[in-house]
Amino acid sequence: MADLTQLVEPQNLMAGFIAVLVFATVVTLTSPALNKSGLEGRLKSVAERRELLRRRSREALAEQAGSSVLRRSDSGIKKRVVDRLKLSTLLEDTKVEEKLAQAGLRGPGPVTAFYFFRFLTPLVLSGLAAFYVYGLDIGQLISTHKLAICVLALAAGYYAPNLYVTNRAQKRRDSIVLAFPDALDLLLICVESGMSVEAAVQKVAGEIGTASIELAEELTLLTAELNYLPDRRLAYEGLARRINHPGVKSVATAMIQAERYGTPLGAALRVMAKENREMRLSAAERKAAALPAKLTVPMILFFLPVLFVVILGPAIMKVQDILGKGG
Repeated sequence: MADLTQLVEPQNLMAGFIAVLVFATVVTLTSPALNKSGLEGRLKSVAERRELLRRRSREALAEQAGSSVLRRSDSGIKKRVVDRLKLSTLLEDTKVEEKLAQAGLRGPGPVTAFYFFRFLTPLVLSGLAAFYVYGLDIGQLISTHKLAICVLALAAGYYAPNLYVTNRAQKRRDSIVLAFPDALDLLLICVESGMSVEAAVQKVAGEIGTASIELAEELTLLTAELNYLPDRRLAYEGLARRINHPGVKSVATAMIQAERYGTPLGAALRVMAKENREMRLSAAERKAAALPAKLTVPMILFFLPVLFVVILGPAIMKVQDILGKGG
């Protein structure tokens, strides 16, 4: 019991919190050097998606002839839990597939995992919170506060999967938008040189992978959908929906209009590339303008106390020595 009481002491809690912060800082600084490029893996997953589109196209033709339809299946313990508890109906989210696609997670597997963790995470976090506040019997908290902590842990566990997906989608979108104007310039060069749209997009996907793996993945998937979807408009709309950025949506609209009305694609790409570069520059300017306000709180909490200690510390020590000798 003495060991358990030591866990709730403020000194131990502060030491654990500082250890977690130090570990997170080390991981953040070393992860770019340790992580290898995942371009090959991403392109392999897109190739699997292309194969799936090919099989679906063949099955659609077979369906017209009276054959069976291809069914995408998912299996595993998560799938059995979701189906048995009917979590897809109980925790239904109409936009879950769209959100997962924006985060780069496609297929039935991520959807099943999302519902599974949306059900499991609240139970785990609330159970840990209940064990901490009730099992360890922290005497400083009243019953109402303990119940509030458990409820907050339950709510945090419910929204944690959404926050993870949203954060991953935002990081993915930032990576794509950063390299998108350069990709449009390359696409413009390929189109004006006489290449078809599919060949130009595939060529750009191979070249832009060093700048943004996510954009290379999306462009490769766009090539596959252009080849196998019955309507090319669906491929462009799918690209705009997965990236969910105004610049990409405008480019998709321009390419749809070029396909439908036969307008010159090169001129539209040149204008869109310029607009996306301006959007990227304005976003960088907004971040730079917001930097002083964001640095105010860290400076007050971390820099100023250290500065005061460095400046006033020697003077205070000298005054203490003088007072000690005078006494």
